[in-house]
Amino acid sequence: MEGKFIVIEGLDGSGKTTQLHMLARRLREIGRRPAETAEPTASATGGLIRDALSGFTPRTGTEIAALFMTDRVAHNVNPVNGINKLLAEGRDVICDRYYYSSLAYQGYASDPEWVYHINVDCPEIRKPDLCVFLDLDDEACLRRMEQGRSYREIYENENTLLAVRKRYYDVFRRLEGRDLIRIVNADRSPEEVAEDVFAAVREILD
Repeated sequence: MEGKFIVIEGLDGSGKTTQLHMLARRLREIGRRPAETAEPTASATGGLIRDALSGFTPRTGTEIAALFMTDRVAHNVNPVNGINKLLAEGRDVICDRYYYSSLAYQGYASDPEWVYHINVDCPEIRKPDLCVFLDLDDEACLRRMEQGRSYREIYENENTLLAVRKRYYDVFRRLEGRDLIRIVNADRSPEEVAEDVFAAVREILD
């Protein structure tokens, strides 16, 4: 039986990585076999993306969107540890960011229609079974980043995060009826958030 593909989304600082680990632990406790992954991946293309996001190698929003799309295709089809292979093995794949991030972040920095179609219409980019969006306002995200980071990426400023949060909701409205998306209030303790995340995931478990 094929596993489930779950995406954890949210603004930078919303707690995605924490919730991904907590969800994986919860799935193991009920006898499932989760596999944790993230975008950008650890591939060479993922390295180019990280260099661009850090500001080390300046690139346009269009360049970054194209790099993410390329990395995402490889993430799906990699025969060693790709999403398709893991799902076929019965693993539940939990991914920190997916095409929703591209539609929100690069859709803000480039042509949103083009970014939408190169992701949503690509035959080798799989649609998730569930996207959980950790909703936290831009000011709270920035406060969290200031407490836990010594640097910021190119999108990590108040004006950009405010615009990107709005873009996420525009994207979710557009994908309504196509993708299963659940929005969770992330302005609470990690344990409280994790309960709602797991409740959303239980909707898709067999």
